[in-house]
Amino acid sequence: QVQLVESGGGLVQAGGSLRLSCAASGSIFRINAMGWYRQAPGKQRDLVATITSGGYTRYADSVKGRFTISRDNAKNTVYLQMNSLEPEDTAVYYCNLRFQSRTGFDLGAWGQGTQVTVAS
Repeated sequence: QVQLVESGGGLVQAGGSLRLSCAASGSIFRINAMGWYRQAPGKQRDLVATITSGGYTRYADSVKGRFTISRDNAKNTVYLQMNSLEPEDTAVYYCNLRFQSRTGFDLGAWGQGTQVTVAS
């Protein structure tokens, strides 16, 4: 019964900014990492950014210097600040959770996706 609720997507002009949020809840014993993936029409789902429980971050080369991932551990929430957006950033963005369940299993979960559209 783990849930990931995403928000913050929308339509923005090229060069603008958006901030995505993803809040995790449910039968989570420990969060190992949270991150964001995106999928454009006709393309596969690719990594955008991740952050581990220790605060280590990883970014796709295409977003380095423009996007910043952060977390609020007390709220089990991950954020993606997206600046200098480009039309190529247009995609459905999915929140990803890697966690240990309260029954001892290492599991993953996906959010419902939020649309980001960057107009030129």
